[in-house]
Amino acid sequence: MKIAVVALGKIGLPLAVQFATKGHQVTGCDVNQSTVDLVASGKEPFPGEADLAIKLSQVVATGALTATTDTTSAVAQADAVVIVVPLFVDEDGIPDFGWMDAATVAVAEGLKPGTLISYETTLPVGTTRQRFTPKIEAVSGLVAGKDFYVVFSPERVFTGRVFADLRRYPKLVGGIDPLSAAKGVAFYESVLDFDPRPDLTRGNGVWDLGSAEASEMAKLAETTYRDVNIGLANQFARFAEGVGIDVQQVIAASNSQPFSHIHQPGIAVGGHCIPIYPRFYLWNDPEATVVRAAREANAQMPEHAVDLLESELPSLDGRRIAVLGASYRGGVKESAFSGVFPVIAALTSRGAIGLVHDPMYSDDELKALCLLPYHLGENIDGAIVQADHVEYRSLKASDLPGATAIVDGRRVLDALSFPGIALRVIGAARK
Repeated sequence: MKIAVVALGKIGLPLAVQFATKGHQVTGCDVNQSTVDLVASGKEPFPGEADLAIKLSQVVATGALTATTDTTSAVAQADAVVIVVPLFVDEDGIPDFGWMDAATVAVAEGLKPGTLISYETTLPVGTTRQRFTPKIEAVSGLVAGKDFYVVFSPERVFTGRVFADLRRYPKLVGGIDPLSAAKGVAFYESVLDFDPRPDLTRGNGVWDLGSAEASEMAKLAETTYRDVNIGLANQFARFAEGVGIDVQQVIAASNSQPFSHIHQPGIAVGGHCIPIYPRFYLWNDPEATVVRAAREANAQMPEHAVDLLESELPSLDGRRIAVLGASYRGGVKESAFSGVFPVIAALTSRGAIGLVHDPMYSDDELKALCLLPYHLGENIDGAIVQADHVEYRSLKASDLPGATAIVDGRRVLDALSFPGIALRVIGAARK
């Protein structure tokens, strides 16, 4: 089978490689020429994805995977097209469909009869059927469900472990009609393998959810549930701080109950999922007050971390504060919607000099993000742990000389390594 994967980002490229390892001829498409050049040479354009480097080099060497900036030409040769182009929201929570619309038009311009199109980018409910399918019909002159087939099949993987997650989690598919759904199920059964999951109510594999809308809703429900859960944990944490309780122990006790699960509190998680997808849901359902409250609570956590630091330092004005972590989470080189930006903004608004350290970024890369680099061992007045990089677990006081207060927003530091320093942990009693 010939497959075109549109967008070679941190989900799209591993997907293209996975499809190629199953014996299919895959063309990866991306608007970034440097990304295409790296992929075509068998080199990963970003670090941190387990097994990607070796798998990529293998499928490129055999010719199973090629890359191009010409999406339309690639689609003209394809039997199936998988679209994984990012979709964001603006400051008012309105989705910006610019990149997705452009990719859809490029696909439609090369579309031939009989092709399956699968959208994997997380979308507001109804988008596949109501926005993209009519656009494809208008540009291509073909009829959906008759001349070509459309499904929505959300990615359900975690960057850094995509290949493992593709095997672990059921692949959800929803078509705009039964024939599209059948085509989608057959496609994903041919490109994926699944681990046994006796814990599931049905066998692990490709699941037809009955409609594109149901599949869109399933992904939004997953991520929105997590956001609400994190918001609850953060509410617990802020109350616990006020009365001197270590909320980590409380949450651990709560999670010992059957069917219970509460996330640990911390600085709000970034990336493309948690800060964005609940807002897609709110765009569909603006009356979802619980979802809105959780999103607002989580968005306040970077400011709260700065509040905690300021409570230990009489003033932040003129203070040098190191923020540890530019990435939105540990082990992943990705700054999209990272908490580092609101933390730095909050520090700057109070007159502090915010500096950033991240073991995955060079000084030039941090500067390109408009962040001032910090090097361990340089004198500072305080610090905030923003990303849970494994390297931070072994930090000690001599790595942050001069710091008299530290806020650990990710629960990674060992308090014994910072004697005499006011170490505040999000949701924990004062140490």
